[in-house]
Amino acid sequence: MSAPQATMTLNMPEREMLALERIAEHHQMSKTAVMRQALRLYQLIDVRLRAGETFSFSGDVDRPMMIAAVGLGDPA
Repeated sequence: MSAPQATMTLNMPEREMLALERIAEHHQMSKTAVMRQALRLYQLIDVRLRAGETFSFSGDVDRPMMIAAVGLGDPA
């Protein structure tokens, strides 16, 4: 038996929607599945950061990190 479902409407700028669509297409997933996976990943990172762990990607020292709009092209 599955858990009860809730519905949410998500409004986002066009460039974020395009990024979502590209990710979904690349991974052959629905946009809803991508958002669910993103939430699970965010939850995992949040729990571990709150526990005092650190988070980084290899190569961070060599390039500045753009947290917002990663992979969305040049920021407007």
